[in-house]
Amino acid sequence: MTRIGYIVGSLSSTSINRQLGRALETLAPEGIELVELDFSALTLYTPDHDADYPVAAREWKAAIEGVDGVIILTPEYSRSLPGVLKNALDWAARPWGTNSFNGKPVAIAGSSVGAIGTAAAQQHLRAILGHFNAPTLGQPEVFLTHSNVFAADGSLLETARPVLETFLAAAIAHVEKHAPVAVA
Repeated sequence: MTRIGYIVGSLSSTSINRQLGRALETLAPEGIELVELDFSALTLYTPDHDADYPVAAREWKAAIEGVDGVIILTPEYSRSLPGVLKNALDWAARPWGTNSFNGKPVAIAGSSVGAIGTAAAQQHLRAILGHFNAPTLGQPEVFLTHSNVFAADGSLLETARPVLETFLAAAIAHVEKHAPVAVA
């Protein structure tokens, strides 16, 4: 079974990107397990921790390393990715030489209440992932306006289903193409 972790780039209890992640879970085909990778226990990163990594950070790195690929669902704050997501990425990439994203296939999507979705945040995220040597899905780009994806009651709009199914199929193919092969 292919395991893909999804990271919600927000700590909000009403995160629309968590809602997006849960919708993707329901659309996952048989043989694909989507699991949320939770970084909420992380404190702010500082290199002072590199010599003695905290338990929460070790667990975070292990969660990333324990999946075949990652989908990052990011909101956009002030035309960039949220600080909490950047902090989680910093923890995952440290200490130097132990980058949990190195070679890990990643796909990006995001939902926002704004008209341009999460385009600027995703561009910044792509730059970070390039530095991490994480093969990142180029197409399709998915910049969602929340009201075009979910009804007021939180249900997935039927018009959005094909967009999410296409993205998920591309993400799965990307993960299966780039996931490291276990050597017996």
